[in-house]
Amino acid sequence: MNWVLSILKKKWIKWSLIGVGAVVLFFVVIYVSVFLGFFGKLPTSEDLSSIKQAEATQVLDANGKLIGKYYIYDRQPLEFQDFPKHLIDALVATEDVRFYQHDGIDNVSLMRVFVKNIILQDKSAGGGSTITLQLAKNLFGRKNYAMFSMLINKFKESIIAKRIEHIYSKEDILMLYLNTVPFPDNTYGIESAARKFFDKPASKLTYSEAATLVGTLKATSYFNPRLHLERSQSRRDVVFRQMQRYGYISEDSLEMLHNEKVILNYKSFNHDVGLAPYFRAQVKKELLIILDSIKKPDGTKYDLYRDGLVVQTTLDSTMQYLAEVSMKEHFIALQNVHEKSYGKAAPWHTNKTIIQAAIKKLPKYKFYENVGLSESQILDSLSIKHKTELFSWTGDTIKNMSTIDSLQYYLKFLNTGMLAIEPKTGAIKVYIGGIDYRYFKYDHISQSERQVGSTFKPFVYTAAIENGMKPCNYFSLAPVTYTNYGNWRPTNSGGGEEDPHLNYNLEKALSHSVNTIAVKVLNEVGIENVINQVEKLGITKELPKQPSLALGVAEINLKELTGAYASYVNQSKGVNPYAITKIQDKAGHVIASFEPEIIDNQAFSDYTRQVVLKMMQSTVNNGTAKRLRTTYHLKNDIAGKTGTTQNNKDGWFVGITPNLVTVTWVGNDNHSIGFKSTNIGQGANSALPMFGKFYQKLNVDARFNSITNSSFEMFSQTVLDDLNCESEKRDNLLKRIFGKKKKKKFNDN
Repeated sequence: MNWVLSILKKKWIKWSLIGVGAVVLFFVVIYVSVFLGFFGKLPTSEDLSSIKQAEATQVLDANGKLIGKYYIYDRQPLEFQDFPKHLIDALVATEDVRFYQHDGIDNVSLMRVFVKNIILQDKSAGGGSTITLQLAKNLFGRKNYAMFSMLINKFKESIIAKRIEHIYSKEDILMLYLNTVPFPDNTYGIESAARKFFDKPASKLTYSEAATLVGTLKATSYFNPRLHLERSQSRRDVVFRQMQRYGYISEDSLEMLHNEKVILNYKSFNHDVGLAPYFRAQVKKELLIILDSIKKPDGTKYDLYRDGLVVQTTLDSTMQYLAEVSMKEHFIALQNVHEKSYGKAAPWHTNKTIIQAAIKKLPKYKFYENVGLSESQILDSLSIKHKTELFSWTGDTIKNMSTIDSLQYYLKFLNTGMLAIEPKTGAIKVYIGGIDYRYFKYDHISQSERQVGSTFKPFVYTAAIENGMKPCNYFSLAPVTYTNYGNWRPTNSGGGEEDPHLNYNLEKALSHSVNTIAVKVLNEVGIENVINQVEKLGITKELPKQPSLALGVAEINLKELTGAYASYVNQSKGVNPYAITKIQDKAGHVIASFEPEIIDNQAFSDYTRQVVLKMMQSTVNNGTAKRLRTTYHLKNDIAGKTGTTQNNKDGWFVGITPNLVTVTWVGNDNHSIGFKSTNIGQGANSALPMFGKFYQKLNVDARFNSITNSSFEMFSQTVLDDLNCESEKRDNLLKRIFGKKKKKKFNDN
């Protein structure tokens, strides 16, 4: 005892003990302070018993395939039985080999870390963190304190980890961990990671895939397989060695697995990229409105980004993919022809009026204007060059450009809208709102209204037939001047003077899209009758009451136009295209469901439907859309209508098959820029090819036989008899001698 006292009397020992005691006391004080909640309330056992995590809302296509998510953190939870055993083995062997022995804190690892990291300065010893400690960090995060942040956070996590171990089984802890742990690319949870990097559920991960994902946990950015595949594969091999070391795989298996290559099948569910981004954006808008009127059982509102909802949609992801590929194939060629046609005289380079008007519409221009900058100051600011990422059909690129340079660059691009629906329900199967959602956010299906051109003509002919006009009525091709409309004189595309003595019946007039006859038919049936007919089809836009209505000067939304055309293969009833069929909560309970919205009453008779449908078949067989037969060699039952607007600003095509109605539009977002020539801009050249390529791809896929092999209804004998006449005839001798009046008033009634 005396020798102990004598040692303690030595100053250096005394002060060393005081120092150690002070350090221990400091740690104790900090620990107690954390435990008592001085650095923020700790979750209680009750809190931990009902852990709630933000879960992504999943968007599924009509066949249940995941096509997108809405989330703050990309997370999809699974149950323990959904995890393959080799995934669990890889995780435990790599992250926490004594997981099944400790109670949340691995004292052996902590001692190793203390000796190697602190005493021997060996940074390879690791951090001694257990899976349970990591779970605590994943669940509750870390805060930044003024001093000793790491120590305070570590103490918090250790206390929470102990409580988690007391409440949950080891299986439950692994389940919670794998559902919350962050993987590369802002992905949370193993299910989301498996689908993003390998396009499969976690339950289907191979040994190599599971080890690759587990390997990224050490440093998610450094070992991101999308960015650093070789580095990620090396880390995967470390995981395999750990598995072999602790008896989870044999030496032979290790050698075999080492020889496997990591093969990614990356599927991003980022809102701006991936399949059907315009569709997903539109569904989100609709969901926010729907969820605003639905409450949970506890009276609170559903959160689109946190509550793990499952949204079933009408989209067919395979059809969507084929349509997107078809669009890109066509646009690569069309954009090239469009730019070459203008040469050095392109309006996006030379037309100062167009460029200046576009500059003044820029949000940046308006911002600078509002803060009081002069026009010259604004233009100077917008002329500063900086690195800019640019869209290109040959691959995105980065260039040093000013805001004005960038605006001129994008003015040249053609854009598109393409919608395909089931005509009997209105279910949306394909939805392309533009050429690339990353750079062109404007949705040309739901937001845009464009002049519809000759795609309006079938409605004029429908009203005419419905009001008693016979299919074999003949009209002269000759233009007429309408004196009560400012001597307006519509002509046909192609320029030259028409033979004034040649007459077409309604079928040839529509199938060849003759402008002069369409206006004459409108004049005879009356504008009001045509407008009433269109309203019955579900088009809500107020239409201009003028004879040019026959030529499609009305600006109509593409979605409404498609729903109206469905009537020709849906018992004369228009439909409202829709995207969402049902919404489920994360427990699988249906909280909302939606039925097709079909207009109740027939818009026109069965006779009228069959007559106009037969006329539109002639458009495809020998009219303005005949290249579907000659160029694309489609043998399907197809009716259709091409459309081109004034000055070649818009190109349209409507393709009707018995079980799918498709509408495509092509044009420039700047209404002042059109195609250089009708040859390039006409609907048959600018819009029809997307449909042609799309159906070529559908035809070779047996999954779509119900669409591609379908046949139109049997036409009644009356319809066939009434259409059985010569398509054209010439005036008799007396009419040719005495001629016809070239001026008349237009019938407004």
